[in-house]
Amino acid sequence: MSYIKRYEVRKGFSLIELLIVILLVSIVYFLGFEGVEMGKKKPKALTPLNLKSNILSSELFNGQATLLCINQCRSCYLRPDVSSEFQEYTSPIDLKNIQAYTIDKYNSLKRIEYGRYQDKKICLIMDFYHNGSSTQIILKNDQGSYFLPAFFGEPQAFSSPEEAKEYWLRNSTSVSDSGEFH
Repeated sequence: MSYIKRYEVRKGFSLIELLIVILLVSIVYFLGFEGVEMGKKKPKALTPLNLKSNILSSELFNGQATLLCINQCRSCYLRPDVSSEFQEYTSPIDLKNIQAYTIDKYNSLKRIEYGRYQDKKICLIMDFYHNGSSTQIILKNDQGSYFLPAFFGEPQAFSSPEEAKEYWLRNSTSVSDSGEFH
């Protein structure tokens, strides 16, 4: 009888066994998921259509900012205010070969030439403000042309800078005429 009692099946784990299992599971977890960041969204690449929304939601944006891009718009820098230094914009950038245009006082399309920064040609400078407005501009690259409004509306894609110019002028007239009284 004592032989049977001596080899009874245990009904649980010892504290040592539980600690060893927890230790092994912890080691596997930390080795397997060390470089994985869960729940963090990857930033979208900066494109003409999301440029304004990305900058305004950037952690570097603090109410006012200036975006400056060089090296055929492959490298960009963001300055939080006029007195600060430019900081490198580290999120992905898809603004390659951007050309910037504005409309002069004769309503003609004019290509903007900015100058140089760090001895490299500047391809784009845009200002962003705390009220959600920005520099109104037309951008052109290999994929198309884009009108980026100063305040109202979303960026629009067009097949040419001339079409974007017509849209700009049409919307500028409708906004300026909206306060007329008859």
